[in-house]
Amino acid sequence: MTNWDKIGFVVASKYRIAALRQVSEKPCTPTTIARNEDMQISHVSRALKTLREKEIVELLVPEERKKGRIYAATEDGEKIWKNIINHEMETNTQSKNTATV
Repeated sequence: MTNWDKIGFVVASKYRIAALRQVSEKPCTPTTIARNEDMQISHVSRALKTLREKEIVELLVPEERKKGRIYAATEDGEKIWKNIINHEMETNTQSKNTATV
């Protein structure tokens, strides 16, 4: 899967976007993400699971741990998040320039 495929995968879900945004800032638990993003924990957990399967986020604690699971963006995940931010900023800039013409 190329980075563009992974970017498309992330932006196709508001839950994956929110989860990657949070873990790109700092490692955190699904509960923290759910609280910060005002989302149900089941959606966050599912998003983290799929992001982990694509190696965009990683689990920092042992797999056996069921409570207090801490996730972080992988190096690939960090690059993907930066691309998403840069694209959104470019789109916002273009929209502003078009509106002022």
